[in-house]
Amino acid sequence: MVVLSQPAALDHCSLIKTCKPTSVFKEIPVIDLRDPEAKTLIVKACEEYGFFKLVNHGVPMEFMTRLEAEAFRFFNLPQSEKDKAGPPDPFGYGSKRIGSNGDVGWIEYILLNTNPQVTSLKTLTIFRQNPEIFRSAVNDYILAVKRMAFEVLELMADGLKIEPKNMLSRLLRDEKSDSCFRLNHYPPCPELPVLSGRNLIGFGEHTDPQIISVLRSNNTSGLQICLRDGTWVSVPPDQSSFFINVGDALQVMTNGRLRSVRHRVLADSLKSRVSMIYFGAPPLNERIVPLASLLAKGEENLYKEFTWSEYKTSAYKSRLADHRLGPFEKTETDGQ
Repeated sequence: MVVLSQPAALDHCSLIKTCKPTSVFKEIPVIDLRDPEAKTLIVKACEEYGFFKLVNHGVPMEFMTRLEAEAFRFFNLPQSEKDKAGPPDPFGYGSKRIGSNGDVGWIEYILLNTNPQVTSLKTLTIFRQNPEIFRSAVNDYILAVKRMAFEVLELMADGLKIEPKNMLSRLLRDEKSDSCFRLNHYPPCPELPVLSGRNLIGFGEHTDPQIISVLRSNNTSGLQICLRDGTWVSVPPDQSSFFINVGDALQVMTNGRLRSVRHRVLADSLKSRVSMIYFGAPPLNERIVPLASLLAKGEENLYKEFTWSEYKTSAYKSRLADHRLGPFEKTETDGQ
């Protein structure tokens, strides 16, 4: 059974940014992973929105609910206990501060490395309350989600006619993959009703820098995406499905054909939101460059060549809302 969090120990929620309410988006592409047309539909959704909902995905619901319960159990601990697993280094427990450049949100989180060969002391502290159960829940969930992500990327490559079709998934399968996993908790904010009908920002607008992000949350709303025309729309929650985001690295590898989606999360005045995100990333030394097979004859690269390490370093020096790919876009003078 999932225990709902009590009102949070994160204080002064009135100091966090707010935004105006938005409409619910009813046209989110929904893709059945077992649909014979899935590869075509995935490409279309990523071209139009950089985002889609995935159903019939094969990840056991038990894995999701078990990890959700363990996450709530951790986030319900006294603040002094949680703080022993922080501050993040970058792995571990963090609260309110998002990165080191001044971004804040109504959030607390756990960041974990998905490489079993990399162990952080902060991670060990997170698991120590209930080591066997919590670690097992995390490992089972991540393993299942990885398999699903590999399949999605291979269908995507097939739909884009990339050869071989594991061209994208191999980057996440690599033992040196820089992928990570994040558990986010957005506690209820009791002060929210007095904020003049506005919504509180839990996690500010941004794009994900990696190749692909795989999101699952409990049945509390809050996720919003930005459409191509700049309109922000709310995504209805679905605790049995996954939401897939195109990341900046994939945008570059497809030379802008697939676009990373700008998104944010809003807090709720009454209900906790817990989300689980697998960020699929390549090895640090991997060159990120538009794939030759996707370039039409005479088509120019829109981006300079860089390694994942270079882009990651640059992205994490920026603010959340910055156009992180800007410094890596080619200009007219670059070709002279």
